Amino acid sequence: MTLGHALRRIVEEYPLARLDPPAGHPLAQVIRKGAADELRGALAPLGGIYLVKGSPGRGTRWAAVPWLAAFDPAVTTSATRGYYLVYLFPTHREGVHLSLAQGTVAAIREHGPRAGAHLRASGAALRARLSDFSEALPVAEIALGTVGELPEGYEAAHIMGLTYGLADLADERRLWADLAKGIAAYRALRARGGLAA
Repeated sequence: MTLGHALRRIVEEYPLARLDPPAGHPLAQVIRKGAADELRGALAPLGGIYLVKGSPGRGTRWAAVPWLAAFDPAVTTSATRGYYLVYLFPTHREGVHLSLAQGTVAAIREHGPRAGAHLRASGAALRARLSDFSEALPVAEIALGTVGELPEGYEAAHIMGLTYGLADLADERRLWADLAKGIAAYRALRARGGLAA
């Protein structure tokens, strides 16, 4: 398997997989292990230590939006807080977003119904601080195609990134090069003070 093949499997197989329970499902295993292993492999040449996790959902429920993320442990080890680099899989299943994103759950807990507005304002300020990455990671807004606190939070928490159609996932060299750009932006954000600056 390659990173592109793993991402494409998630995009294509997720709608049908959701008809069965996630416990023990082969696609849940791909998200948690196979795709995560491919992402680790792509990160290895970039140096640094990253915690990689894939989430098809929790317990007996599939996620509305599955994800595959790389966390710098000095920043965060969870998608709930801090900031991280993540692949998000929209419900329309026509592609995938690579997103430098802010933690969503912590913002929801702290800001309640104003969390979306807070995350969008914070994202705009962070994009301005990372303006030297605007050509490499030009997508400033993403749509995940579903409503709900978490999917809407993920949309609001997006800072910058890229969107791939299914055909783009066949270009492994591009995926690795884009991942390097995303990691460079992630490192730059940390060096420039993270969320607090």
